[in-house]
Amino acid sequence: MPAYGGSVPDATPPTALTIAGSDSGGGAGAQADLKTFAALRVHGTCALTAVTAQNTAEVRGVVALEPSFVRQQVETVLDDFAVRSVKTGMLATAAIVTAVADLAERGVLPHLVVDPVLVSSTGHPLLEPDGIAAYLERLLPHALVVTPNLREAAVLGDADLESLGTLDARVAVAERIRATGARYAVVKGGHLAESADDVVAGPEGVFVLPGERVDTGNDHGTGCSLSAAIAAHLARGASVREAITQAKLFVARGLAGGAAWRLGAGHGPLDHFGWSGPP
Repeated sequence: MPAYGGSVPDATPPTALTIAGSDSGGGAGAQADLKTFAALRVHGTCALTAVTAQNTAEVRGVVALEPSFVRQQVETVLDDFAVRSVKTGMLATAAIVTAVADLAERGVLPHLVVDPVLVSSTGHPLLEPDGIAAYLERLLPHALVVTPNLREAAVLGDADLESLGTLDARVAVAERIRATGARYAVVKGGHLAESADDVVAGPEGVFVLPGERVDTGNDHGTGCSLSAAIAAHLARGASVREAITQAKLFVARGLAGGAAWRLGAGHGPLDHFGWSGPP
């Protein structure tokens, strides 16, 4: 694990916080975030926004928690831990998005990474329709990094999904998302047929993170793990560009490591801990 100059006394690990839904199958959501934090030697804390009944093949049900209780979880963690970075995942309702945005507006969510979870990989909606406006108007202006996939980028950037196959279109939509106030927009290319290149737009300009596609159906939690890895590296003192670059490498290793796994009948999880590598 590289050192970024973000050391803490007595080798105490840094702390990160995820504000996300629970995945009963253990592949995505807060479970993937906490595994990612642990794999990158960061102490993980969490505030759950919703509980889901899901497995590798489907989401059967979602129960959102009260926004006031989500806020209480966050504030309770912040009152005791020196949280260095925060990431959001599934926020489920406009009211929860607004509650998290209120916290961000108060300046208590450092190095905020927003993974705008709008729909599951199986097509199940994971956010109320009026939650989109809450993201755009309330939360994204406080994000250090926002990490939409192509479908999410099309919604947030008011673009036609089919048009995002070209690099120029992905650059344009990344800049439109940045116009909300987010400092960096990472438009993920994992759903592209030809490559897995990501477009990153930030204050220094635009750069492309190349990526080779991994031949696997075990990709559940890929987006959660990427945003959590960015947050973990930020908690360890990395620059934003280094955090994004290292996070992409982490996810690529996880996809390759779990490619042959047979966990469930659908899309299985990543190999977060390198279990399939050398002992």
